[in-house]
Amino acid sequence: MTEQNEFQSLQELLDRLQGISQNDEDVSVGEIIDMVGDRSYGPLLLISGLLTLAPIIGDIPGVPTILGAIVFLFSVQLLFGKEHFWLPKFLLERSVSGKKMNKGIEWLQSPARWIDKLLKPRLRLLVKDTAVYIIAFMCLMIASVMPIMELVPFSANAAGAALTVFGLALIARDGLLLVLALILTGVIAAIIINVL
Repeated sequence: MTEQNEFQSLQELLDRLQGISQNDEDVSVGEIIDMVGDRSYGPLLLISGLLTLAPIIGDIPGVPTILGAIVFLFSVQLLFGKEHFWLPKFLLERSVSGKKMNKGIEWLQSPARWIDKLLKPRLRLLVKDTAVYIIAFMCLMIASVMPIMELVPFSANAAGAALTVFGLALIARDGLLLVLALILTGVIAAIIINVL
């Protein structure tokens, strides 16, 4: 599957997310997917990672598990060659407070500006079409242990960091970021194995 490069920067993605969470109303998973598109694996992965990484959102009990289930389902569908992603209605209807989402986005704004300066196409051979399937498999593995990670302090946020870097690697076509994401995934796995 060819990755749709709908976002030119992390800042642009955050601005679009903030646009749908301006008021105090809840923002549903369905609304976020409508904003991104149901064929955009990189942005969907990036959003799931960012929401898990952001302390205000990712620390809400149950949120990492829900986001893990979403990443798991998207990854499985990508591995089976689906062109449009599907989620069951009960997941599409899950929501987060617009107020908390805005606070999380505000927390991410400064790092996003710094990260955007570093993003550029590098080692593009590593992020060709087949790499998307390798990334999907790695993210499927991360997503499958995210419910357990809720029991280990800060490990779900670390999983969010790995998902974020995988998503950024796809969007920016940055092979160096892909290598860093794989290393981060290995470190996370080692920490969890030692803790459990």
